[in-house]
Amino acid sequence: MTGVLGVPWSHGAVRRADGAVEVGGVDVRDLAAEHGTPAYVLDEADFRARARGYRTAFATAFAEVGTGVDVYYAGKALLTVAVARWAREEGLRVDTASGGELAVALRAGVPGAEIGLHGNNKSDAEIAAALDAGVGRIIVDSLVEVDRVAALAAARGVVAPVMVRVTTGVHAGGHEYISTAHEDQKFGLSVSAGPTGGDSPAMQALLAVVARPELHLLGIHSHIGSQILDPAGFEAAARVVLRLRADLADRTGVLVDEVDLGGGYGIAYLPGEVPLEEDRIAKDVASAVAAICAEHGTPLPRISIEPGRAIVGPAGLTLYTVGTVKPVVLDDGRVRTYVSVDGGMSDNIRPALYGADYHAELVGRSSDAEPVLARVVGKHCESGDVVVHEVMLPGDVRAGDLLAVAATGAYGRSMASNYNLLTRPPVVAVSGGASRVLVRRETTDDLLALDLG
Repeated sequence: MTGVLGVPWSHGAVRRADGAVEVGGVDVRDLAAEHGTPAYVLDEADFRARARGYRTAFATAFAEVGTGVDVYYAGKALLTVAVARWAREEGLRVDTASGGELAVALRAGVPGAEIGLHGNNKSDAEIAAALDAGVGRIIVDSLVEVDRVAALAAARGVVAPVMVRVTTGVHAGGHEYISTAHEDQKFGLSVSAGPTGGDSPAMQALLAVVARPELHLLGIHSHIGSQILDPAGFEAAARVVLRLRADLADRTGVLVDEVDLGGGYGIAYLPGEVPLEEDRIAKDVASAVAAICAEHGTPLPRISIEPGRAIVGPAGLTLYTVGTVKPVVLDDGRVRTYVSVDGGMSDNIRPALYGADYHAELVGRSSDAEPVLARVVGKHCESGDVVVHEVMLPGDVRAGDLLAVAATGAYGRSMASNYNLLTRPPVVAVSGGASRVLVRRETTDDLLALDLG
């Protein structure tokens, strides 16, 4: 079938009459010939369109209820110098979660004031780098970090703008490991007082920040999880955070100017899945925030959000070359065809780590063969090295075929490893019929250069 591939592929992915797929106007066969496989392929126009979509949807929705929004691109999903520049050119700020991500954002020319620094265990060096760069906000994640940030700010004679990350108790997201607002996990400070009563850890941190002249309490931060497909979780979290904001104002007279409701907006990974649309989530959250503030009699704060996966996930695919093809008879008598590719869990750990599902298709040719039940696997020495757990592929799939996995723009490259000493693939951008390398392929020489013997 010719035409736009549709969900879960990028908007620029098209199957031509000869069966080959092109992305951003570039034939994947040409990409494989020029850049090799495996390769992360990033549709620049798709990334930019999704970034604009979130900025526009949230700005419009919150303007209608009387406040403004800052959209931060969550760099942990995928951050390169070019990606950071694209985000800023589309009106987004950049959220970082380490000194390395901060360095990339700064190299891209993102002003410090438009960068945030996250992390549950920031080093002094990372905090110092953020202060020296004049970042717009440091999200503190523990009571002890309040004192550490204050001390480092005092040593520089600056006032550090901070937000306090709180855990709201709202459990949302896909896998347990990507649900980040329940109590039994490492992030943030609980809004619950606990069995002994008294102030909650979240309130204690807010009061501690207010008491420190080296710190400016910019606002309260909440992030409830990832791959969320129901807006109800964001609305429930907003209720908890805005209640805390009102309580702090009652206690201290300090009504914080900003509330960050995080990110985690879900995308489609498989054909037929429905992503969380930015217009819907923006309108629902704006309406909820306005209603809750009206209940408390408090003015609306400025809102910030942090989409990452929702922008870059669908914009990316991973291009592989097929190697060994092996039919295996299952216990129930069915036959599953194991299709091995030249990458695997080193370039996409999510199926092994979370059981994440992806979709794959042959993209270098057409086929009239009957589809067969297939599992796409990698070349690593692990039985759990699965790229796509289950997919129907043409029965004549064979060595040398090009196969692409959709929606790998988020967390593929950023979580990649050198397991079995495979080199990490390049990140290749496509746009307007041309390709360019954003991050080059690693080589064996790179691996050996790090090994000092």
